[in-house]
Amino acid sequence: MIVWLNGTHGAGKTTTAELVQHLIPDSRVFDAEKVGEALMDIRPGLPATDNFQHWPPWRPLVVETARRVLDWTGGTLVMPMTVLVEAYWREIAAGLAAHAIPVRHFVIHADQATLRGRIGGDTVVGRDSPFRLDHLEPYAEAARTWLHAEAEVIDTTHLSPAEAARRIATAVGH
Repeated sequence: MIVWLNGTHGAGKTTTAELVQHLIPDSRVFDAEKVGEALMDIRPGLPATDNFQHWPPWRPLVVETARRVLDWTGGTLVMPMTVLVEAYWREIAAGLAAHAIPVRHFVIHADQATLRGRIGGDTVVGRDSPFRLDHLEPYAEAARTWLHAEAEVIDTTHLSPAEAARRIATAVGH
């Protein structure tokens, strides 16, 4: 099984994923961003883009990597990864379904003011990350048009990451 944690950059997906992993026996965190980082390391570089998700190999490589890890280890993969382009999500979901891998898709959500506060106070990635701030509106648009209808929304505006993780673990039966 895959527990996919979606949501905008800075919403708390990575923090929540680590906590969820501790609550679900035989689970591992797989950050699909590492697949994008591997593609970014190809030299000479791939065609210029502002987001590695636009590169056609990224999506099937995420599916194939997740499938291979699950075939090897079994258990559950907890995957914190923002996917705001509906066609990309559908491609990933269809790829996982083709391998009969069940997916529970959650969105880690917070209102815009809370997100801005979290981004502004992040001492790990950096305060007021332009990358994260630039994705607030695309996230809001995806949330309005398709994302919230495709996932189980965990509104973390007034929840700690630990509370969000418990809700997710409970939702998947742990």
